[in-house]
This record gives sequence, C-alpha cells and structure tokens, in this order.
Amino acid sequence: MNTHDDDPWLVDLTTELPSNLRLQRLIGGLRAHFCCGAVALLRLEEGHLRPVVVDGLVSESLGRRFAVHQHPRLAAILARGEVTVFDNDSQLPDPYDGLLDTLVGEPLPVHDCMGVALRVDGRPWGVLTLDALQTGTFDAAARATLARCAVHVEAAVRVTRLEQQVHALSRASSQHLGEPADEQHLRAALDDSEILGQSEALLRLQEEVKVVAGSDLPVLLLGETGVGKELFARFLHRHSPRRGKPLVHVNCAALPESLAESELFGHRRGAFSGAVTDRPGRFEAAEGGTLFLDEVGELPLSVQAKLLRTLQNGEIQRLGADEPRRVNVRVVAATNRSLRDHVRDGSFRADLYHRLSVYPVPIPPLRERGDDVLLLAGRFLELNRARLGLRSLRLSADAQSALRHYHWPGNIRELEHVVSRAALKALSRGASRNDIVTLEAALLDLDALQSPPTAPPTAAAPAPAAPFMPFPPTRPMPLREALDTCQRQAIEAALARHRGQWARAARELEIDPSNLHKLAKRLGMKA
Repeated sequence: MNTHDDDPWLVDLTTELPSNLRLQRLIGGLRAHFCCGAVALLRLEEGHLRPVVVDGLVSESLGRRFAVHQHPRLAAILARGEVTVFDNDSQLPDPYDGLLDTLVGEPLPVHDCMGVALRVDGRPWGVLTLDALQTGTFDAAARATLARCAVHVEAAVRVTRLEQQVHALSRASSQHLGEPADEQHLRAALDDSEILGQSEALLRLQEEVKVVAGSDLPVLLLGETGVGKELFARFLHRHSPRRGKPLVHVNCAALPESLAESELFGHRRGAFSGAVTDRPGRFEAAEGGTLFLDEVGELPLSVQAKLLRTLQNGEIQRLGADEPRRVNVRVVAATNRSLRDHVRDGSFRADLYHRLSVYPVPIPPLRERGDDVLLLAGRFLELNRARLGLRSLRLSADAQSALRHYHWPGNIRELEHVVSRAALKALSRGASRNDIVTLEAALLDLDALQSPPTAPPTAAAPAPAAPFMPFPPTRPMPLREALDTCQRQAIEAALARHRGQWARAARELEIDPSNLHKLAKRLGMKA
C-alpha cells in the first residue's frame, strides 16, 4: 500500500471547488486508496453524528442521524484521540449494517473497521470511518496512514468552513454594514441541517430565503400541508439580523375566535371576564424578533383589522387598554390555502393580504423534489430504528421506487407517518429486533393511500352519492352563500366516497383535517 502524503487522491486545498465536491473527491480517494467497502465523513451535532459525505453507502444514509449514545463504535471513535480499530471479531454492533451499497439489506460479514475523531479549531468536529469487507485490510501501516490522512481531512473541513464563513460575512456586511457576526451567529447561519434535501428546487429556495432574510419585509410562506413551512420560518429567522431575539410561533387555526385578539395583542386586567391580571400578547413576546403566524387565513376578520394596523404603524393595543404600544417585530406568515380566493369571497381582507404578501415564498411539494424523498426517509428510518430498538431498519429497492413515484399529498408529514407505520407493521408480522429489518413496498401500503378501496357492490349496497354540483342553478344567490353551498357539497361527496372517514376526505380535498372539521362546523355540518 502506498503511504506517501502526495498521493494523487489528495485534494489540492488551494483549488477553488464547491465544498461538497471537494469533500466528495477526498472521501472517494480515501476509499480507493485503502481498498475498502465504504468511507463516511460524519459531523457531530448535539449528540448526533450527521453524514456529510459518504462513499460506498446507500444514498438514503445521508438523511440519517446517528445518536452517539446508541452506537458504541461511533462513541468509541469520538472518545479517543487516535485511530480506533475494530477487528473482525468485535461484538459491537455496526451502525452501517444493511447500508453498504454492495450488500444492500444484508448484515455486514466479518470485516475490519477503523475510524478517527476529527477536530477543527481545537473543538471536536466529527469522525471519519472506514469499513473493509476483507479482513486484515487495516494493518499497522494502514492505521498510520489514516492518522496522517486525518490531518488532510481536517484541513479540507477547515477550508470549507472558512469559505462558508466568508460567504456568510460578506452577505451580512452587504446587508448590514458594521454589524459584527460573532461565533454563535456564524454557527447558526451555517447550521442548515434542519432542512434536509439536495434537490435543485430546494437548494435554490434556501438561497432565496437567505437573501430575503436580511430585510425586514413581511414574508408569506406558501405550500401544501406538510411541506415544512415552519422549518422555513425558522430558517429565515436564523439567517436574519433578528436571530438573537425570539421566534414566536402562533398557530392561528388553533386560536379560539373569542381569544384570538387577546393572544396576539394582550389584554388589560378586567378587559373581559377572567382577565384578572395584565397579560402581554405574542407580539410583545416577539419583541425585536420574528412572529410566525401559521395558517394566517384562519384569523377572524376583526383580528385581521388590528393586525393590519400593526403592520402599518408598528403599534399594538392591548384589549381594554387606552394607549397603543410600539413594537419592533418582523411578521412571517404561512398558509396552505389560496388567500386570493379568501379575498374574493370576503373572508380575508384584501389590504392585509397585500401587506403580508410583500414577498411570497412558494415551498415546493415533496413530489417535485426528486430523490430528497429518500434522504428524508433515511432520517425517519433511523428515528424509528432507535425508537423501536432495532438493530437496523432500511428500505428495499422496490420500496425506494414506490416512494419516488408516489404523489405525496401529505408531503413530508405523510412520509414520516408512512415509514413509522411500516416499521410497526414489520414488527407485528414477526420481524426480529436483532435482524436487519427491510421494509418492502407492500408494507408502505402506498397503493391504498393513492386509491382507497371501495366496498364491492351488494344487493343491500347504499345508493351512490349524488353527483357533485357546485350549487343549484335554479335560484340566484349571493356569492358567499354559493361558496358555502359549493364547499358543503364537496365535503359531503368526499365523505360519501370514503364512507364517513374524515381523515381520508381531508386528504382528497387537500386540506388539513383540523381545518376540515373547523370548516364543517362553520357550514353547520357538525355540532
């Protein structure tokens, strides 16, 4: 084995390369140099190791988060200041069981494993791991070489980090000249792992949000249920000059109409029955920071008027108070519905809509994000593996294909539920926690979600639901009444098709179940 430090696989750190490409070349070169089955570079983040670059592991492994306390091999590598080797007779479980791309779904045979902890700027950064299927691969010479290689990897990580910091600082200085960016803010600006994906649509959106984050413009996040609007609200706040101040989340759909004004703007003692003390609202709680109004379309019209005044004047007035108060809050709103339609039917103020949508940000649905679905599935697989105490949990090839081709009306939230349900089904059908549990496509049950089964016709079958009519054409009616009639009939038809199952009806109507129940109550369909 050649052990010279000037081997051609070493990346020239002075060459200008995209950070991911630099690290990918480095890891790929290490795999070829050591003639091993897999190499992985993992970053330490709050007790978890996140794969940054892998070579030889299945692609969904990049979505996993390995809890250090659950993986003794990774914990041992982190704890030592030198190369750690696990011989072929080691009894410690391997975190990559079932994840090698040459042995998909199979337990790792007797093999060698070694790794080394990485430090950047004197702090633990992560680990570098190597797995070889051929025993005896990692001899004394290989271990010595890895110790030297670790220095190159740390240097590449350091260069990548410096490039990112320069980029973050230049963006901050162009937006806020003279504002210092301390280490805590830089770490926050660089830690974007919460939003998982590598698709062009997602990366482009993240760059756009970083740019708008530097302003104080109101932002309206648009997207279907489950696409991650709350994550993007956090992302925007984290990249804004307000990141050191609070981010306050308000679910407008969960606010009782009678208390919505008090929750947002606060109240004075005696303002209403039960108001025994003065109480600040969510705007005051978010002072200097960001107020995230989720499902903003659900706000009552009376509250919409007060919100408009706050956006215009930067003032709030507590319920029962005589004097207004100044507030310094950036508003980010989100909705999964068409506010334009609500403006047309009179349930949402046009002037407030224009104030909130100064900068609309459409978030792409999961079906438009390509292989991001597999990265996200990897994260949910690892969560369920740990939650259920499994040795390993992974997807079969046909399950991966099914995930790629499913329409995902519930987006990321639905994906999480599908993976969790499939893991439970596998256990209930006899899978052993000590084996590699492979989820087949049938366990995902996506066909049933795509096309819910209908009851076979019988002599006693109920009459088919009446065809859907937008509204009876025989009598002119006001627009609001016509809209209510249209919504009522659409809900009735969906419930008839799904035999009274509200959750499935909501999925067909592409509306959140809680919002569907709320709408049904307003239309007089529920008590």
